[in-house]
Amino acid sequence: MNRVLIDSIISIVKEASALMKREGFSVKEKGSIENIVTSSDLAVQEFLTGRLAGLLPGSGFLCEEEDIQDLGHEYVWIIDPIDGTANYARGSENCCISVALVRNWTPVLGVVYSPWRDELYSAEAGKGAFCNGRPIHVSSRPFERGFLFTAMSTYRKEFAKTCSDIIYDLYMECNDFRRTGSAAVELCLMARGFAELYFEMRLLPWDYAAAALVLKEAGGFICDLDGNFPTLKKPSLVIAANSQTSMDRILDTVRRHLPSLPEAI
Repeated sequence: MNRVLIDSIISIVKEASALMKREGFSVKEKGSIENIVTSSDLAVQEFLTGRLAGLLPGSGFLCEEEDIQDLGHEYVWIIDPIDGTANYARGSENCCISVALVRNWTPVLGVVYSPWRDELYSAEAGKGAFCNGRPIHVSSRPFERGFLFTAMSTYRKEFAKTCSDIIYDLYMECNDFRRTGSAAVELCLMARGFAELYFEMRLLPWDYAAAALVLKEAGGFICDLDGNFPTLKKPSLVIAANSQTSMDRILDTVRRHLPSLPEAI
């Protein structure tokens, strides 16, 4: 990637954050009380798609809002205009803009900007991960001393009991667990060494596409139930850790409770 292009993407993402207003935005449900969208989500997404399309003519888009799926291109932008919308709507700092660029569905660039935390994460494939321009790396803590980021499948509560059983087993073997309400924020915090373990039953590609690259470039590991990098074309179970050993240990625990994924994950 051209450094000028990367700097331009970061600049555009920062510009877009001005549309994340502290007040005066509207909120509506997307099928359930747990799944909401704000007028700020829509404004940020419209701004990003317009400006990023000009940076890379001929590229496509996969975006959370308004079912934008223009996928038949060598390069595709995967965008979550505000990851952690429920947090944002309530005034929590744990929300961010997430932009990934994939080439033939392999991540090549990731930018995650959490303006209220004043944290800009970026990564380019093969060139390391950064927070506010400084190199970052996962911690070296073993599983037993690790913090676990996790959740209970908020949008698909029929999976909650399985999640609960898995989380219980992991919790009994690690230090403690945390939840911020933003997958992208959590994976980036892992990349900085704040936590070591991660399990989510069901995430969408825009939740993790950019942050997964940040985590990998910071020395971390991420996979689905089959042990492969999570798909970027549909929902996926996501496991991550600061080491291969810890990731395998999470994977073993998950598979004890979930030998295979439900058909309609």
